Order: sequence, then structure tokens, then C-alpha cells
Amino acid sequence: METIKSCWNFIQNEVLGMAWLNRLIGSLLDSLGIDVSGKLGGSIHFFIYDVIKIMLLLGILIFIVSYIQSYFPPERTKKILSRFHGVGANCIAALLGTVTPFCSCSSIPLFIGFTSAGLPLGVTFSFLISSPMVDLGSLVLLTSIFGWKIAVVYVAVGLIIAIAGGMLIEKLHLEDQVEDFIRNGKAVENSSAEMKLKERALYALNEVWLTIKAVFPSVLVGVGIGAVIHNWIPEKLIVGILGNDNPFGVVLAAAAGIPIYADIFGTIPIAEALLGKGALLGVVLAFMMGVTTLSLPSIIMLRKAVKPKLLAIFIAICTIGIILVGYFFNAVQGFLL
Repeated sequence: METIKSCWNFIQNEVLGMAWLNRLIGSLLDSLGIDVSGKLGGSIHFFIYDVIKIMLLLGILIFIVSYIQSYFPPERTKKILSRFHGVGANCIAALLGTVTPFCSCSSIPLFIGFTSAGLPLGVTFSFLISSPMVDLGSLVLLTSIFGWKIAVVYVAVGLIIAIAGGMLIEKLHLEDQVEDFIRNGKAVENSSAEMKLKERALYALNEVWLTIKAVFPSVLVGVGIGAVIHNWIPEKLIVGILGNDNPFGVVLAAAAGIPIYADIFGTIPIAEALLGKGALLGVVLAFMMGVTTLSLPSIIMLRKAVKPKLLAIFIAICTIGIILVGYFFNAVQGFLL
């Protein structure tokens, strides 16, 4: 048992957490005469380490996910999902959302494609909710920073929100709230299912490049904010706003995340810094979910596909789910950390 635990700790700390990279960068900065224990040196250390770590993990994850995605164009996904009914279809759609792009705006075109392909509305919304909230990137990065317990529970509760939200939307029979051009459209089958192995690898490499190019600015901003929080903002201030003394910290954090547009990779460094300064776990995760699931740009894009009533219901489901998840994590923080 101890051997297994040691192996897992090595994987979590040295492989996923890249502690070796942290030590290497610290040694390099020390050799340059930069004091990493000071505020400025600590910020530089935090920034360089997190940017490199995130981009390395991002490249590997995008390649794997894109390779898997090449087997699942909308029409093929429809055929797979059509074999399932009721809760089963929502569960499969939510799980498929975990192997899709890493931000809500890139998930919406896929949602439109699935809806045009004739998938039930509740099923497509289970996918739309889970895609930005609980992708593989969140699982790997959360494991690397917060540990496997938090990562697994985070993904589990995110999938529950996606499944329950999709089922509720299905029960409300809101098909008329989807814009006509989508309901009357037809998804175009592409040839991705016919690709050869080399073509899939090239496709995945291209997706890596396109995704990194798209998310790199938000990663820089997110890590930069995290570095400032980590080394410059007083711990008392963070604890006062987002700690035990503020029962509305979860609500504030979820609301604060909405105006920000970032993917999971740009958000986690901020969450890491907030948690390190004493913010409650549920508050930090509510902020992450608010950013990745309910950002204003994604809501604006989704409005082009659905009518105001359905959009409002989607926002309400996600908001209530995020707040409940936040308070749940606050309650079990002692067990998970």
C-alpha cells in the first residue's frame, strides 16, 4: 500500500505538478541573483513556472483530446447517443463534454452542430454545460495543484450539474426556444471518421497549435494575476472577503467570474493563489466555474443560437448549480485538503 501511495505522490508532484520544474526555475533564478523568497522574485518564479507548466500540460492534453475528437463528428455522435434514452443519454453527453475544447465559446459551435443533427435539446445542453466546466484539462490541472480528491469530486459534481440541467431543460420542452436556423438546419457530416492515423495525428497537432495560439494570452493574464495575488495582496484581505467570515463569499466569487473570459488554464493559477492566501475551497472553485461556464462572451454567443427564455433558464441552472457546489466544497474542505 505504501508503495502505491509513493508512486501516486510521485506522479502527482513530479509528473503532473512538475515539482522538478519548480526547483529548476528556482535554482536558475538564484544563480541570476534573484531572491525567490522576496515579493518580486517570488512573483517572477510563480509566473515563469506556472506558464511553462500550463503550456506543457496544455499541449499534451490538446493533442490527446483532439485525436479522440477526430473520431466523433456531430453525425457520428448523434448515432452513438441515439442508442441511449433518458438519463443515459444525458450521462453520455455530459461525459462527451469532458473530451471537447477547453472554453465555453468553442463548445457552442459544437452544441449548434449537435442540435442541428437532431439530438434532443436536453442532451445537447448536458454537453454544453459539462464541456467548459469539467473537461480533461480541469481534471489534470486540478490534480496537479490541489490533489486527486478535489479533482475527482470537482468533476463528479460538475457532471451532476450537467446531467441534472439537461434533464430539467428536456422536461420543460423548450425546443421552440432554439433559433429557427438551427432547428431547421442540418449538420454537415465531415470526413474525420475516415481519417488515417497519420491524418489524425496531423489534425491533433494543428489543434494544439490553434488552441495554444488562442489561449496563450489568457494564460499569461491569469498567471500574472495569480502571481500578484500570491505575492503582493495581503492574506488578511483575501480571508476577509473570501474566507469563513463572509457567508456570501461563494456568491460573490461566482458573480466575479462572469465578466471574465478565460479557459480553465488561465483560471487555475488565480484559484491556486487565492487558496494559498486563505480563500475557502468552495469560493475558489465557484469562481473557476463562473469564469469557464458563464463568461459574458459565451453568453453573447449562445444568445445567437437560443432565445432569451432558454438562455435565462440555462444561466439560472448553471448559477444555482455553481453556488450549491461552492457551499458543498466549503463544507467538505477539511476532508479534501
